[in-house]
Amino acid sequence: MTEALHQQTLPQLRAALQAGQLSATELAQHFLQRIQAHADLGAFLATDEAVTLAQARAADARLSQGDATVLTGIPVAHKDLLVTREFPTTAGSRMLTGYRSPFDATVVQRLGAAGMVCLGKLNCDEFGMGSGNENSAFGPVHNPWDPSRVAGGSSGGSAAAVAAGLAPASTATDTGGSIRQPAGFCGLTAIRPTYGRVSRHGMVAHASSLDQAGPMARSAEGCAWLLSAMAGPDTEHDATSLDRPAEDYAQGLDRPLEGLRIGVPHGFFGAGLSADVGAALEAALALLEKQGARRVDVALPRADLAVATYYVLATAEASSNLARYDGVRYGHRTPDPADLDALYEKSRSEGFGTEVKRRILTGTHVSGHGCFDAYYVKAQKVRRLIAQDLQEALRHCDVIAAPVAPTVAWPLGAPERSALDDYLADVYTIPASLAGLPAMSVPAGFGAGGLPVGLQLIGNYLQEGRLLNIAHQFQQHSDFHRQHAKGF
Repeated sequence: MTEALHQQTLPQLRAALQAGQLSATELAQHFLQRIQAHADLGAFLATDEAVTLAQARAADARLSQGDATVLTGIPVAHKDLLVTREFPTTAGSRMLTGYRSPFDATVVQRLGAAGMVCLGKLNCDEFGMGSGNENSAFGPVHNPWDPSRVAGGSSGGSAAAVAAGLAPASTATDTGGSIRQPAGFCGLTAIRPTYGRVSRHGMVAHASSLDQAGPMARSAEGCAWLLSAMAGPDTEHDATSLDRPAEDYAQGLDRPLEGLRIGVPHGFFGAGLSADVGAALEAALALLEKQGARRVDVALPRADLAVATYYVLATAEASSNLARYDGVRYGHRTPDPADLDALYEKSRSEGFGTEVKRRILTGTHVSGHGCFDAYYVKAQKVRRLIAQDLQEALRHCDVIAAPVAPTVAWPLGAPERSALDDYLADVYTIPASLAGLPAMSVPAGFGAGGLPVGLQLIGNYLQEGRLLNIAHQFQQHSDFHRQHAKGF
């Protein structure tokens, strides 16, 4: 069984640990060896074998004592936007090179308390700003399905690590689609929960009203286990945390889909969607219909305003959040500045990458005097209208089905792509983010070049369990989530 450990789902690994067929220590060692062997993917930014194996031995002790959860002994890797005491946190930026947090993010702490074993920290676009994981200060992440292509962003390391069998599960963060899009590009299952369902405490901030953490794994069942451990109130540390008790999302996975109403926004399946992606999604919807679901046409009349709205609001919040990196308190500090102004200017110029600078400048402009009402306030109003459109659509259906991205993963370093092209890659994921709705990506087939295609499912507030149920039932009748990239 050792030869194929990295191809097992979380339930399969859990069964092997429970049966004593392998130990948590053996499992951790297997993945550490794979991380080293496939370092050229660029998925990991930091590992520490001593820390990982110490956690694995503690998990073995829990397993032997009968004090284990369903996740005890299973390895996980964390996106480098989640701070960790035992591993450095860089947020993919030179600005935070060498930074060590004095505490763990709530997500990290909760998964650790469940007995998961941390393998290390995962590469990401700098401060979560990007759609292809080409904006990391430490190099891009390569897609295991085709290493000449992007893995998606900003959680490209999270997706590539699981798709390549370097970790059985990972954490990620989603501001405008950064959980769903990389998962779609790499053939994984992943969910962005309702805003506030998972604590943002210890998440390096990008845009605070949009940022949300969630899990990635091969199967919906694995994501249900992870989300059950991650979710729940954290009002002591996070003012936006919902005061709702944690749920066991695995309980409702076997609910049949008979009578399920799937809303299909006609504007999402027309111009702008590549033919290969559209064909894969139509086949996936047909498979759901065979299980008893039925399609319902719905309208999202202001969805075409979502990208512009998002980039006004997200850049304004980013400009404010990143003001703390000034060379004074922590982070990169330029050597021997001439004066205080030079300290600020050089520290920020040297520490931040091009895309981060672009968004800081944009955000400062749209939130500045003379532009605040014209841009920022107007964008907030449009955000509310987009949320209302989604609520109106969900009155007529139980879940909305949409593409994750307009195309399959694009080539790394494509000279013809601009920053605007990357922004438009999030056109289908941004509406749910603006509304704070739960949404997930489910492997739904393959497009051009044999590259994965993801089906996006959007639910109403706090309906993560229903989304996971639909994904799980879809995966009982398909094997897309069990496919592996060649060579991994």
